[in-house]
Amino acid sequence: MTRSIDVDDRAAIRRLAPSGPLRGELHVPGDKSISHRALICNALASGEARVSNLLDSADCRSTMACLEQWGVAFQRDGDDLLVRSPGQARFRRTTSVLDCGNSGTSMRLLAGVAAGLPFASRFDGDDSLRRRPMDRVLRPLARMGAQVDGADGATRAPFVVSGEHGLSNGFSGELAVASAQVKSCIMLAALRANRSSRIIEPGPTRDHTERMLTAMGAEIEVDGAEIRIQPGSELHPRDVDVAGDISAAAFWIIAAAIVPGSELRLPNVGVNHRRTGVLDVLRNMGAQIELSNPRDISGEPVADITVRGSALHGTVIDGDLIVRALDELPALAVAAACADGVTEIRDAAELRVKESDRIATTSAMLAAMGQDPELPVRVEERADGMSIVGGQLRGAAVQSFGDHRLAMAAAVASLAARGETEVQGAEAVAISYPEFWTHLDQVRDGAVV
Repeated sequence: MTRSIDVDDRAAIRRLAPSGPLRGELHVPGDKSISHRALICNALASGEARVSNLLDSADCRSTMACLEQWGVAFQRDGDDLLVRSPGQARFRRTTSVLDCGNSGTSMRLLAGVAAGLPFASRFDGDDSLRRRPMDRVLRPLARMGAQVDGADGATRAPFVVSGEHGLSNGFSGELAVASAQVKSCIMLAALRANRSSRIIEPGPTRDHTERMLTAMGAEIEVDGAEIRIQPGSELHPRDVDVAGDISAAAFWIIAAAIVPGSELRLPNVGVNHRRTGVLDVLRNMGAQIELSNPRDISGEPVADITVRGSALHGTVIDGDLIVRALDELPALAVAAACADGVTEIRDAAELRVKESDRIATTSAMLAAMGQDPELPVRVEERADGMSIVGGQLRGAAVQSFGDHRLAMAAAVASLAARGETEVQGAEAVAISYPEFWTHLDQVRDGAVV
């Protein structure tokens, strides 16, 4: 195999050459969102559950480490993970800080669990996570009766959540932002509240928590944008076979779409309609994407995805599409840079409070790689998105800013660029996709991964 990636391990730099057609079959890792929920929801129930195809990433390990401090045990059994829990009612108090690393999912969902525990739990994370807004979960928890305290007026980590006086109120009202993490936090707390809860979503977000908790015995009713939760149900452990992560698959779908002559097959990918905004956007741009063999795995819709290289054109990404494709927008911006015409990304201010300010960092990455003298890529950063005029990408030195999705988006861009691209801070991919660089090398060679 001829290597196409030069690695400087000391500086965590990846130097990448342009690619020929991407061919073959790639098995993407387990879905990050479902993996987190398989760990957390099964930890609430007393007993044992088996989780297959769990994403083994830094973020999921942060969730496991926090749950272990409360008394949950994990054991590897071949490729599977066994979750053994005493149940939430028997979680033990810990005086140690629950370190969530870089994982916003861990911090926000586990804060909801902590609100239902009869003691205080202290949360913290890395510098990036400390900058991300936490008032969006802490304020609703305080309304429900939890005691909260934290940095900057309980708006950021580190913070403390305590349910030692019980949750006297359920939650009732519309969420301030359309966020699956906020919704899930409130739902997890609502299971232990003294009254029923009613959550109204301002826009459709991923519904993995509702699906999993309902399958475990929670009394949850979903009616359009309204979710009603009755507390007090006994939860039962549930084995979970985690579907392939569409957010991980998105990088390969976009890579194959922008490299002429490519044909790539991605089996066993989750296609929950709340997560397939990236497919809708790419089809609007003219991408050739086929779904086959639709089926359900552990209550989640799954299909095999085939994508072929195709000429793309500009589009508008806004409204509900933003919510359904938020994590994929850096990679979609790369597709826009390779497309004919103008792409407008609007209503995406939430990108500014991710692992990096993804509007600013994605714009900077495309501006650095858009300096072709004959056909430049033009990027205009806006408060809630960006405008991208497609052209020809050129290799450049770009920073990941510690953001896993930006590092992978830059790698995708390098495949269609002229000349060598240098991705600095390449180690960030371990947060969600540790095998990314290996898979990148293998799809270039048409291998089955």
